[in-house]
Amino acid sequence: MQRGVVRGLRSKGNDVNRSNESLFYHEARLLILLHKFDKGISGLTKLAKLDFLLRYPTVLERLMARDGRSLSPEAAPTDAERLAVESPMIRYKYGPWDDLYYPLIGSLVGKGLAESERSGRTLKFRLTDQGLEVVRRLRSEPEWARLQARVGVLKSHYDKSGNSLRERIYTELPDIVDRPYRTTIGPGSP
Repeated sequence: MQRGVVRGLRSKGNDVNRSNESLFYHEARLLILLHKFDKGISGLTKLAKLDFLLRYPTVLERLMARDGRSLSPEAAPTDAERLAVESPMIRYKYGPWDDLYYPLIGSLVGKGLAESERSGRTLKFRLTDQGLEVVRRLRSEPEWARLQARVGVLKSHYDKSGNSLRERIYTELPDIVDRPYRTTIGPGSP
C-alpha cells in the first residue's frame, strides 16, 4: 500500500513541487506533517491551520516576522511561491479550509497509513507504522526537503491548539479572513 503513494509521486512524471491536484501530493504532505507531530494532531482545526501555514509559506513568513524571527533559507518561500500557491484553500467559517480533508484522511486511514482516535468531540490523527515507512521514503526525496523544513518550523513555533492558531490567523492576518465564505484564498495571498 505505502509503495503506491511513493511510486505514484514519481510514476506520473509530476514535479512534486507543482502538483496542484495530485492526491498523492496531498497525502504525502499530510503524512510528513503528521510525522513531525509524532504524538499526533488533535482536531481538524489544528490540522487545517498547520496545513494552511505549510501551503502558504508567505503567510508563515509573515507570522514568523511578527514574532521577530525569520525562516531559514531551506524553509523560506521560493520566488514561484511568492506568486502562487501549489494548492489553494478556501475561506470558511473557521478560517482557511480545504474540502479534501475528509477524503484525504479517510484515504490515509483506509490505506493503513494513519489512524484516528476520538476523544470526546475531538479526533486525533497520527501515523501508523506503515505511514512511518512511507514518510521515511519521502524524506529521502530531495523534492520534499523544503516542505520538511517548514514542518519543522511549525512544530517548533506553532504547536498550539487549533483554536489558538485560528485566533492568531484572525487577529494578526485579517486580510486572509476578511473575504466572503467559500472564496479562494488567492495565489500569493499576503
